[in-house]
Parts: sequence; structure tokens; C-alpha cells
Amino acid sequence: MRWRTFALALLGVNIALAAVWVITAHRPAGSRAGVSPGQGEAGAESGKPRMVLRRQFFSWREVESADYPTYIANLRDIGCPEQTIRDIIIADVNALYSRKRATELVTPEQQWWRSEADPEVVQAAAQKARVLEEERRGLLTRLLGTNWEAGDLVNLPRPSRPGLVLDGPLLGGLPPETKQTLQDISARAEERMQTYLDAQRRDGKNPDPVEMAKLRQQTRNELARVLTPQQAEEFLLRYSQNATELRAQFGQLRFFNPSAEEFRGVFRAIDGLDQQLQLLGDSNNPDAARQRKTLEEQRENAIKVALGAKRYEEYQLLQDPLYRDAVAKAEEAGTPEAARTFYAINLAAAAEQERIRADATLSEQQRAVELKRLELEQLKANTLASGQDLPPDPQEAPKAPPKKTHLVRQGDTPAIISLLYGVPIGAIQAANPQVSLNKLKQGDVLTIPPNPLVPPSASTP
Repeated sequence: MRWRTFALALLGVNIALAAVWVITAHRPAGSRAGVSPGQGEAGAESGKPRMVLRRQFFSWREVESADYPTYIANLRDIGCPEQTIRDIIIADVNALYSRKRATELVTPEQQWWRSEADPEVVQAAAQKARVLEEERRGLLTRLLGTNWEAGDLVNLPRPSRPGLVLDGPLLGGLPPETKQTLQDISARAEERMQTYLDAQRRDGKNPDPVEMAKLRQQTRNELARVLTPQQAEEFLLRYSQNATELRAQFGQLRFFNPSAEEFRGVFRAIDGLDQQLQLLGDSNNPDAARQRKTLEEQRENAIKVALGAKRYEEYQLLQDPLYRDAVAKAEEAGTPEAARTFYAINLAAAAEQERIRADATLSEQQRAVELKRLELEQLKANTLASGQDLPPDPQEAPKAPPKKTHLVRQGDTPAIISLLYGVPIGAIQAANPQVSLNKLKQGDVLTIPPNPLVPPSASTP
């Protein structure tokens, strides 16, 4: 019977404790904040130091709820110092808006597949950040009054080491403690790498790629202990060495512009292979060389599978500078579909250029003329490929009419010659300065200028 009595007593205690917990959990925010107003007065009368108990289960929504001003009023009622109230409220509001910035802003860091930041995303993020900052300041003004900033001695921004941007759907919602852990991991990784590089430099040695790869692997192991696989992948897509190099590789192609899905697919396909390649270093060992060649072939095939046949073909073509030039010209002309035609022209021109330069029968001047001719032909072909008409050939300058001459016969006078050709006597004299028209002799030859009143194509008598 004793054990039954003991069990019933224990059950009664548990029920009582559960009832107390339920009542406490449903107490208004002001009561949960600390001591009630009545208790505050009793504490004041007793002369004992007042203690302000901070709420243990803080919800971000409570900052903007109707209970929060009551919470502030209760703190004041129990004589909590105004600076302490400011510190508590400002810290809560700052934490709320830090979370909002981490989850509501779309920043360039979240677009890890882009080699260059999207200007529209940068502008939109800046605008959203301004809106959130105005909301934050407005909420603090509503809660603490217009002079809240003058009393902010604790929560003013302090200079600190710039850390990682941890925002977006996966990293933005992480608890503050986890975010701080990630910042610490990143800081330690940078410190380890810098310490190694400094030591190598002091010893007059080049950094060993294998050792650097091992240091990066150590960082990955630390991340794996903190993050889920999804979160770890997001982190690596943003900040890992392999993702950085992949962005640079795609960026050099200029016009490939992978989507987020394409970048993620390629990263997943080659990340492990890249780690293996890095651990091989630059060893000239025959076995290492064979292994490196095998891994590089596997890497290329993995990219092909991840991108698909059509996109992989574009990826390969864009590695040729002639093709990138063709795409640039096609887009500049407003005819991106003509890129392959421009490329064919570029290839043919490059082959002909090589032939001209290798032709030993040409002098330097002849070679320069041939290269200039090729340049003009390529320009014409590109113009046609872009769907434009060739400019008309420049018209030849009109040829001067053939000079006319007149053999002076007996009885010819300046007036008769003028009437015969329809040219003023003054014009005939101007065309024959060595002859005196008043002293013409039989057998003199006169140059007859064109009739100024008759078009050059018209026939003259």
C-alpha cells in the first residue's frame, strides 16, 4: 500500500507543477517581463535591490505586438533604469530587423551563379534595405520616443571585422548562434591559410597546393558539423574556392551566363573531382600524372552531362576567342542568331590571314596590301551576315572633257573663233596666256576651254 500512496502523492505534485506552468505560460507579456507593479512597490518599500528578469522565450513578433508597449511600461513602473530599458528594446528591435534583412532582402551574394552582380538586384537590395531601416527607426521612435538615439550607448554600430553575408532562404533563417559559429569558422580558416602562406614566404618557399587543399578541407569538415547538407551546399556555392573558380571560368566565356540550376548541377558534378585534383597538386610523378589526366577527363564529361548536349556545345564554342568575337558582333548588330555565320567568317579569315603571312613570295608591302584587302572582304561579309546592305561603291570623279584645239586659218578673228565654239573671248584668252588674240597668225594653235554654259556631257559644235 505504501507504494500506491507514494505514487498518488507524486502524481498530485506533477499535476500541481503542470498547472503552475500553464498559468505562467499564459500570463500577459507585462507579467512575464518581470515583477508585477504591486511586487515592485513592495520591493521598493523593503529597500532591497530591484531585479529585472528578462523574458526567456522571446518571439520576434512580440516586438511589433500590442503587448510590447505594456512590457516597456511595466519595466518603468518597477523603476528599471531608462538606459537599461533603451538597451533592451534597441537590442530586441535590432535583432528583429537583422532577421528581416537576412530573410527578406535578395542580395548579390544569393545569386552565386553569376560571375558579375546584377545591377537591378543591387539597386533593389539597396532600396529594400532603406525601407527596412526607416521601419526600424520608426518602430524605435514609437516605442521609446523621439530621443531614443541620444541614449543609445550600447547598440550603436561599432567597427568590426567584415564577415560573411549570411542571408537568403537557407542561411538567412539560421539562429544567431549558428551564424556566429559560421563567422568564427570563416575567420579561423582565413587565419590558418594566412599563417601558412606567411610561413612559406619566410622560408622562401612557394605555397604547396596540396597543403592549401588540406586546409580548405579542414574548413569543410567544420562546416559539416554545424550545417545540414543543404545549408552546407549553399555556403559552399557562395564562398568555397571551387565555386569561386567555376564562376571565374564561366565569366571568361562572357556570353554563357549559366542559370542557377546549371551552375548548381555543374558544381555538384565536379566539386569532388576538383578536390581530388587539388590533392594531387602539381606532382610530376607518372602515377599522379595519369591520375590527373583521368580526373580531368571525368571532370569534362561530368560538365557535359550536367549541361546537356546543346548547352555543352555552346560552352565549348565559347572557349574559342573567335567565337566569342562572333557572338559580340552578332549581338552588336542586333542579330544574335547570326553568331554561327560570323564565326564561319572569322575562321575563314583567320585561315587566309595565316596563309598570307606565311607566303614567302610576298614582299612586306604586298603582304600589307593583301591583309588590308582581306580585312575589307571580312567587313563586307559581316555586313551581309547581319542582314545589312553594302554601301554603294564610291562614284568615280567625272573625267575632264578632252581639250579642244583650234588651228588658226587665214581670216580667223577672235570674234569668229568665239562664235564658232560658243566660248567668250576672255575665256579663250585665259586659256592661251602665251598668245595675243589681237595678233593671230595663220598656223597658230589655240586651246579652246569648255563652254561654261553647256553641261560637260553635252556636245559642243
